[in-house]
Amino acid sequence: MLDRIVPLVSSRPWLVLTGAGMSTASGIPDYRDPDGTRRIQPMRIDEFRASAEARRRYWARSYVGWQNLRRARPNPAHLALTSLQRAGVTGAVITQNVDGLHQSAGTGAVTELHGSLARVVCEACGEVSSRSALDARMAAANPGFVGRGTQIRPDGDAVLSAMQVDGFRAPLCTRCSADRLRPDVVFFGDVVPRATVEHCFDLVERAEGLLVLGSSLQVMSGLRFVRRAAKRHLPIVVVTRGRTRADDLVTLKWEAPLQEALPALAGRLIGDSAPTGDVRSTGDVRATGDVRATGDERATGTVRAAEDGRSARVSIGG
Repeated sequence: MLDRIVPLVSSRPWLVLTGAGMSTASGIPDYRDPDGTRRIQPMRIDEFRASAEARRRYWARSYVGWQNLRRARPNPAHLALTSLQRAGVTGAVITQNVDGLHQSAGTGAVTELHGSLARVVCEACGEVSSRSALDARMAAANPGFVGRGTQIRPDGDAVLSAMQVDGFRAPLCTRCSADRLRPDVVFFGDVVPRATVEHCFDLVERAEGLLVLGSSLQVMSGLRFVRRAAKRHLPIVVVTRGRTRADDLVTLKWEAPLQEALPALAGRLIGDSAPTGDVRSTGDVRATGDVRATGDERATGTVRAAEDGRSARVSIGG
């Protein structure tokens, strides 16, 4: 398959759309099995907003899960993509991930479709702060709290028992003192900001080809851009494991682990696939670009698209 993909990919610059499969080799699990079945049910935005108890449960689990996520490092797939971008093979990147690993690897022109876990926003007053600062405040407010999650999730969440959650003190906004802090991501059932969606459609309109990496495309959040590319008769190359919802639209599909496939592709196209420079942990990531989504990792599940196709309700994962 590599022999078929290399001449096609080398013929033009490619817009890139990435999903959870990019980060599994960094120790961040995805939401779906190879057949596209979702294994994990994240908290819905309506549940999060419904009660202080739900938010306390979320932040206790997030406090534990963040310790794993912030230590994650870019894997060979992230680094190879950076090399391809620097060589002009790829251009802008639309990512459904919220882990910040593309930026940590040095990739530029990244649009975070579902936002970033590195940011926290207050729904009451709009104050935006860093997740690392919030983590320090939660540690100070919960001395001795040691949660051991039975499952770490791609959105930085962890599965804790009710007994473990009991007694955890949820954070309050430092500006208005409201109990309305949330990660700056798109929750399950939330809406991707229209400006972000429009920006991504504009990228597709200006693209010469679409390279999809590590996404099952099970929901409209990412699928709509593939459909737009297909409507424009652009070549579409997918590298991922398992089936996708757009298998009937792609020009070429390569089922392979991205941490092996992308370095191999970069090696064939540009030689050495490993970029140099400082590779930072997720905990130090700051969002880049002037388009800021309030989105979470990976939108997956049932999606209800608006009639104009420019906004959609999504569920997190994959």
